[in-house]
Amino acid sequence: MQETQLEVLSQTLSWLEQGQQVALVTVVKTLGTTPRLVGALLAVLKDRQLIGSVSGGCIEEDIVDRVLSGEFDRPTVLTYAVTNEESRRVGLPCGGTIELILEPLSRVENIKPAVKALQQRQMIARQLDLNTGRVTWQTASSEQTLYYDDQQFINVYGPNWQLLIIGSGQIAHYLSEFALVLNYQVIVCEPRQEYSAIWPIAGTHKEQCMPDEAVMVWAQDKRSAVVTLSHEPKLDDLALLEALNSPAFYVGALGSQKSKDKLCKRLKSLELSEAALARLHAPVGLSIGSHTPAEIAIAILAEITAVRNNTLPLKLDTSPNNLRSSKLKQLWHDFKTRKG
Repeated sequence: MQETQLEVLSQTLSWLEQGQQVALVTVVKTLGTTPRLVGALLAVLKDRQLIGSVSGGCIEEDIVDRVLSGEFDRPTVLTYAVTNEESRRVGLPCGGTIELILEPLSRVENIKPAVKALQQRQMIARQLDLNTGRVTWQTASSEQTLYYDDQQFINVYGPNWQLLIIGSGQIAHYLSEFALVLNYQVIVCEPRQEYSAIWPIAGTHKEQCMPDEAVMVWAQDKRSAVVTLSHEPKLDDLALLEALNSPAFYVGALGSQKSKDKLCKRLKSLELSEAALARLHAPVGLSIGSHTPAEIAIAILAEITAVRNNTLPLKLDTSPNNLRSSKLKQLWHDFKTRKG
């Protein structure tokens, strides 16, 4: 499991508060196949302690050696690419190029505002002047992204992604375990006493309040997702009514297409708007032929990941009620005719 921004920055702050010097390394550009994404963090102490990663482990040792040698006294751009020489030296096997910014830190003020913001689930932007090493801070929006040129580097830090699950059945067990591996903060809401007595998944937060109350507490920003798995309409509907009007980036409901139709009728009868209802992912999860609880959990997380990364494949709802456009009806008719 990879450390989150908050974990890396919190440990960096702790080291700085102890009077130690830290090298903070950030991935700022990638080309081709690379193991970590832009924004990935690594913090290194001069006694070889480190937290985070900027590769699959193939260049961290070289960075540590260079930090220990005292090579860096100002922000420095590092580039690792797979030339024959570099491949033999650092073992970069993936075929890509990684560009990094390494900055030596000694002042808590260079990190503390980020840790405070992330603990409060707020976005914050950190601007580094590459010539002087001066750091300034500003609030950030969820749309703002990392920026880098020859003069400045702006990194945007955001709170941990979190997943609120309604219901604690077997699918919820697997979904929680898999989401933890992906560094989600997992909250499970289960008000039913018969289900809440035993919950075996360590590292998750358990709530016994009503589902709409859980949504109001745990799904109030764009880094939150909500999935209803209780099979109890009176519970799932409460959560969905609140979640579909929340800032959560993903809202999904377990069930078949038939149960989705019934669900939508119930939600409409409770005056949920068409715009809000259009945000619902149901049946929840990508269509991968999943049947077992573990497979369904994988399909759910796959869809959440696709939405989070803006790569969700287009779904064509072929039910008659949704083929409203005459042109779409004709296209669908032609497709079925050719297939037949």
